[in-house]
Amino acid sequence: MKEIACKLLVIGAGPGGYICAIRAGQLGVDTVIVEAAKAGGTCLNIGCIPSKALIHAAEEFERVSHMAGAKSPLGISVEAPKLDLAKTVAWKDGIVGRLNSGVLGLLRKAKVKIVHGKARFRDGKTVEVETETGSQVIRAETVVIATGSEPVELPSLPFGGPVISSSEALSLKAVPKKLIVVGGGYIGLELGTAFAKMGSEVTVVEATEQLLPQYDAELVKPVAKRLGELGVRVLTGAKAKRLSDEGLALLVESANGEEQRLAADRVLVTVGRKPCTEGWGLEELDLDRAGRFLRIDERCRTSMRGVHAIGDITGEPMLAHRAMAQGEMVAEIVAGKKRVWDKHCIPAVCFTDPEIVTAGLSPDEARAQGFEIRVGLFPFTANGRAMTMLSEDGFVRVVARADTNLVLGIQAVGAGVSELSSTFALAIEMGARLEDIAATIHAHPTRSEGFQEAAMKALGHALHI
Repeated sequence: MKEIACKLLVIGAGPGGYICAIRAGQLGVDTVIVEAAKAGGTCLNIGCIPSKALIHAAEEFERVSHMAGAKSPLGISVEAPKLDLAKTVAWKDGIVGRLNSGVLGLLRKAKVKIVHGKARFRDGKTVEVETETGSQVIRAETVVIATGSEPVELPSLPFGGPVISSSEALSLKAVPKKLIVVGGGYIGLELGTAFAKMGSEVTVVEATEQLLPQYDAELVKPVAKRLGELGVRVLTGAKAKRLSDEGLALLVESANGEEQRLAADRVLVTVGRKPCTEGWGLEELDLDRAGRFLRIDERCRTSMRGVHAIGDITGEPMLAHRAMAQGEMVAEIVAGKKRVWDKHCIPAVCFTDPEIVTAGLSPDEARAQGFEIRVGLFPFTANGRAMTMLSEDGFVRVVARADTNLVLGIQAVGAGVSELSSTFALAIEMGARLEDIAATIHAHPTRSEGFQEAAMKALGHALHI
């Protein structure tokens, strides 16, 4: 049995893990990373990247289909388009492959040793890895757990056959004629919207009274409107029970208690994600928990000395960019630098149609924390760039303290607003006040002008509404 000794061992090569390993390698730390599947984790291989590729393909197909129906006000008409989903998936897989190879190249460039296989802890400093060539023992001074998360499976709707998770949805070879999405959160609506644009008859079943329950109703309203335009049927306050005996329909209990039978070719279950805590020897470690997650402090240290944890295994928000920031910080701590988690906000993006961006506190969250606030909202119906791109739905909203005008939160819903997420986060991280945003010259014509106008509105002198 081979043995390796290193200063830093990273378990999991997802966004948090590979960033941690690369940064540690750059700083001269002797680093080993272990990954059982492909580098890049869920995000790169079966999550963020492939889903956005599929969403883009769906948008392009829907746009051309709209033109083929002579419905475009731009005066463009084309023949009716056809979609070869297998070819679309192959294009998506090519992007994933390029990025996967890129991550491996960056790890090698940073002189990180890559071990492919399933790791299992013997104790807090030692793991055994089952590789293709046999067992390998790795001993480390410091360990980083970055094992990520996986889709939640409903006991009454186990994955298999017509019941699929987001992973299988991203590799379908044909567009389902009838698709039922169980769970109206961001994953379900992103994929459900994409398949609706590609021609599926989509029904969304959500147990709560509102789609995207993690967002306030004002942000969700434009998304719900667009779903209606796409012909997506939405059942809120409804519970998915089980497949019919012949497996061709989903039995659903509606808000009024009646049972409905919904015909389906595929049932996509997207009711959340859970941390990957099994199969790697967690029981050999004495780690404190926060519910299902590993408890960490402001330096991502667990309750065991020399053991850190980053990313989805540590709880919400389960976002790749949070994991990346944690990974970079931990690498620098291991290298002897003084670092602590002092982020004021973590921006989040929902890639629905239209997109939703949030950074910092919503109006309700700010009030709940005891702040007296002022809110400025600017609609894209008054934005020239939005008009010229046929995408006027949505708005930008700024939340600030009433006494100092310090910006507490920024939200937006609209086409392409995901690209404003870093601007919103930067404003909050830099401690911007409404006057700072209002006084910054924003390029014209751009959607970003809505940000400036929202700040002006909060100050009482918006210029274009």
